[in-house]
Amino acid sequence: MSDFTESNPAVSPDGRWIAYRSDESGRNEVYVQRFPEMGGRVQISTAGGTAPLWSSDGAELFYRQGQAMMAVAVDGTGAAFGARPPVRLFEGRYLDDLARNYDVAPDGRFLMIKQADTLKQIHVVVNGMEDLRPFLGSR
Repeated sequence: MSDFTESNPAVSPDGRWIAYRSDESGRNEVYVQRFPEMGGRVQISTAGGTAPLWSSDGAELFYRQGQAMMAVAVDGTGAAFGARPPVRLFEGRYLDDLARNYDVAPDGRFLMIKQADTLKQIHVVVNGMEDLRPFLGSR
């Protein structure tokens, strides 16, 4: 436990490291440390960061920096964790909050939630299962 707000934990694919967001520096930043014994903390983001997520092979760590998606090449195979400088992958009007609201497919494609300029319509489905019943068979 710490006196700071820490959230968004993400365990590396090999289970040896945990990435998370902390406000210890006075702003949100992404850190990595050993897991499960904890220790050997390394700061990953350099200008703010939230919502870390590992690539499927553990060779990259992704995080949000405002409207930008950032990537860091990492090496967690040794006793110490190594990280290259962050690289901006892309940016846009995507939903941005402290929670991780994106995902990365094994082939590297991103699933993001785009912010709408304005809310034009809301669709409410009433008795939706009744409408689907003919397509579901005897279920």
